[in-house]
Amino acid sequence: MCPACGHRQPPSDRFCARCGMPLVQSLGSEQPASARRRRARKIKAQYTEGPTVVVTSARNQVEAEFIAGLLLEEGIPCVLRGAIGGYAPLVGTRDVLVPESGAQAAREALAWQPQADAGPREPG
Repeated sequence: MCPACGHRQPPSDRFCARCGMPLVQSLGSEQPASARRRRARKIKAQYTEGPTVVVTSARNQVEAEFIAGLLLEEGIPCVLRGAIGGYAPLVGTRDVLVPESGAQAAREALAWQPQADAGPREPG
């Protein structure tokens, strides 16, 4: 419905046929975003340029997917590459590759350092 003149419009129209007012669809008409779209929204454009480079390796598929999730939370896209092309069992090392523009940020995100005071505490 047109907010200016009240004329009913089909959902596909972008402008009112009667008065020419731009139409805005209600929030209820939006479809929920797919998992793929939600993932794509997290990626920062500045980390998507250049050829892919290896930033780290993982011991297995599960560890590689964990690293990929960490990088995605920082906005850095990545791909996983198995040691044997065309064959990807759950075991075996995986390379984690990111676009060249995101390599430094990825290395910084993965450079975990334990805290100096994180040692065991004595009961007191």
